[in-house]
Amino acid sequence: MSRLIYSVASSLDGYNTDAGGGFDWAFPDEPVVASLIDDAESVSTFLYGRRMYETMAGWETDPSWAEGSPESANFAELWKRADKVVFSRTLTAVTTTRTRLEPELTREAIARALDEAEGDVTIEGPTLAAEAFRLRLIDVVELLICPVIVGGGMRALPDGVHVDLTLTREKRFDNGMVQLSYKTTPGRSAGTARA
Repeated sequence: MSRLIYSVASSLDGYNTDAGGGFDWAFPDEPVVASLIDDAESVSTFLYGRRMYETMAGWETDPSWAEGSPESANFAELWKRADKVVFSRTLTAVTTTRTRLEPELTREAIARALDEAEGDVTIEGPTLAAEAFRLRLIDVVELLICPVIVGGGMRALPDGVHVDLTLTREKRFDNGMVQLSYKTTPGRSAGTARA
């Protein structure tokens, strides 16, 4: 059965991007990229909001992205062969293959993506993932903790939700990054804000 995985890079103080929208501090080196690719081998479908999709589309539309290293080439191939679902009310067309548009993220749209997936499904980007957390649909949280404090920006994890987690993996890298994987605890999570 396919799992819904939220995979995100985070500063030590919990932000996916800094106050200026930057995330250059989160760029992984080759050993980290190799580990992320190993994890992504089980993934057959990526779920994106418009901004994240437009950022990631370069893996198919710009051949130079794959030329940086063997790991970059591997990720480009993995990305191109995966299905993509883009949730957007403003996007009218997509620029990549194996991609479909959905007007909004709903429980039904997620169920459809999971039913159609041949492997796991990842949900990308904090804004989109926050909705899935509120719907109590996330099965796994994968955090790539970066050795930096940025002081503000887009939070990697949503406010207003309570989810109990069980640590399933911890992996440390020489560059100071740490990969943490958690599974959600069934029956003990609350997808709505607490009063």
